[in-house]
Amino acid sequence: MTTTVADTAIIERILAGEKQLFEVLIRRYTQRLYRIGMSVLANEAETANAIQTTYINAYQHLSDFNYRSMFSTWLIHIMLNQSVEQKRKAPYRLSAKNEPYNFIDMKTPANELANKELSNMLERAIGELPEKYRLVFMLREIEEMSVRDTAAALSIEEVNVKARLNRAKTMLRENLQSYMKDHLYSFHYSRCDRVVKHVMTYLGIA
Repeated sequence: MTTTVADTAIIERILAGEKQLFEVLIRRYTQRLYRIGMSVLANEAETANAIQTTYINAYQHLSDFNYRSMFSTWLIHIMLNQSVEQKRKAPYRLSAKNEPYNFIDMKTPANELANKELSNMLERAIGELPEKYRLVFMLREIEEMSVRDTAAALSIEEVNVKARLNRAKTMLRENLQSYMKDHLYSFHYSRCDRVVKHVMTYLGIA
C-alpha cells in the first residue's frame, strides 16, 4: 500500500509519470502543515491559502528536491516561507492565476464539536487543580486581575501569587498535553479531501 511507501519512492514514481500519487503526499502532511501555518498566521483562511500554495510549489519544483534532507523537512521549509511571506504582506492576496480555493468552513459540525470538547476539557482540567492554584489561575488568567489585586483578594504575598500561577500552568500543561497533541489545530479528514481535490484540480492531475 502507498500509505507505507517511503516519500522518496513516491517522489520517484511521481516524476516517472504516476502523478496521481501526489495525493498520498498531500494526505500525509496536511495536518502538519496546518498546525505550522496556524502557528504563524493564526488565521484559518490564510493558512488554507498557504497550504494550497505550498503543495502547488512543491509539485512544480519536485524535480529540484535533492534528497539531502527528508521530504517533510523540505515541504515544511516551503510552508514556513509561504506563511511568513503572507504574514509580511497581510492582508495577503493571491494573484488571479493562483486564486485560492475556500476549503475551510469554520462553522462545520466537526469544528463546533471540537471547540466544545476543548472547552469541556479545559474546564475539567482547571476544576481538577487544587483550590489554591485554581483560584490564582482564575483571578490572574481569566479575570485578568493584577498580581497585587490577586494577592490582596486571597490575602497572600505577591510572590506566592506568581509561584502558584506558574505551578497551576505547569499542572494544566501536564494534564492537557496528550489531549492537545491529538486535538490542537486538528485538521479533519474531510478538510484534507478538499485540499486534495483543489490542489490536484489546479495542477491538472484530477
